[in-house]
Amino acid sequence: MGNFIDRAYGFLPLAIPITEPAVGLGAVGALAFIDKQNPEAGAGFGRPNISVVGALATDNGSRGLILGDMRYWMDDRLQTLVGAIKTSVNLDYYGTGEQGFLNKHPRAYSLNLSGARAQAKYRIGQSQNWVGLGYMLANSSATFNTPFDFPENDRSTRLGGINATFSHDSRDNIFTPRSGNYMELSVSIFDQTLGSDLKFTRLNLVGMQYFPLDAKWSLGLRESISFNYGEAPFYMQPYVLMRGVPAMRYQGEKVAQVEAELRWQFWQRFSLLGFVGAGSAVDEIRQLTQTSNVVAGGAGLRYELARKYGIHMGLDIAWSRDGPAAYFQVGSAWMRP
Repeated sequence: MGNFIDRAYGFLPLAIPITEPAVGLGAVGALAFIDKQNPEAGAGFGRPNISVVGALATDNGSRGLILGDMRYWMDDRLQTLVGAIKTSVNLDYYGTGEQGFLNKHPRAYSLNLSGARAQAKYRIGQSQNWVGLGYMLANSSATFNTPFDFPENDRSTRLGGINATFSHDSRDNIFTPRSGNYMELSVSIFDQTLGSDLKFTRLNLVGMQYFPLDAKWSLGLRESISFNYGEAPFYMQPYVLMRGVPAMRYQGEKVAQVEAELRWQFWQRFSLLGFVGAGSAVDEIRQLTQTSNVVAGGAGLRYELARKYGIHMGLDIAWSRDGPAAYFQVGSAWMRP
């Protein structure tokens, strides 16, 4: 597969089942165009250029179109990332905390979002550190399916903001790393002067570490923490994002989570993995602190589809108190460009 991708106009066709509990069963169909990377580059260098076009649909009526391009310039010193999305997603809103009415009686709503994002990151010298600046603009609306006294119900909102980042990347590849580290600190500011109807700020810190224990075993760790300040709409609040936990199920102004994953390359291109994690979402309403905690874990099987690029794909089965879930993965579940 790696040699096929290297050819002129080489691409990776993807047909990935969607089994995310939050949106039901469905599929993503996409074409990923991947340029040849430099095999002699050091860790964190020689990344491939990637372009993706795709569409998704699920049985609960969710639909979406995506376009994206990540490219390197100036001898790998400048990275650009541009993307556009148009989606209509049907979700459930559980409120915040574990004792509220919505926690046991969620309200169904439809989230419509169309927008674009552009970002540039510049490498500091010959280091593995990057500084970046980006801008996003999107039109969004959330409509609840039943009467609900909520300030954002059936209201269109424009979101416009800048994003500044500092990151470190020494992973051996971006798809399924086995060694190296990734860290990113980002600050996103949404304001009327930037084209946004609402004013709020998000601070996010994520770290990932990969340790090769021997020729067949490797360990991965992931930690993240997010804060929101200001008048962010409920669907822009941070949420716990882990396998086994429905997307946007546990939201809050402050969210933290940790995960660990152990992988065993047991035979040729096949590997088994086990993972476990915990997350917490905290919200303050009228000076009352609402907290939601969740633990999840599971196991998975991978096949190394393109060894030259380190692309593994396979299936994960995960559990939490919200029940079991299955996930089809291409690359790492923690993949970052």
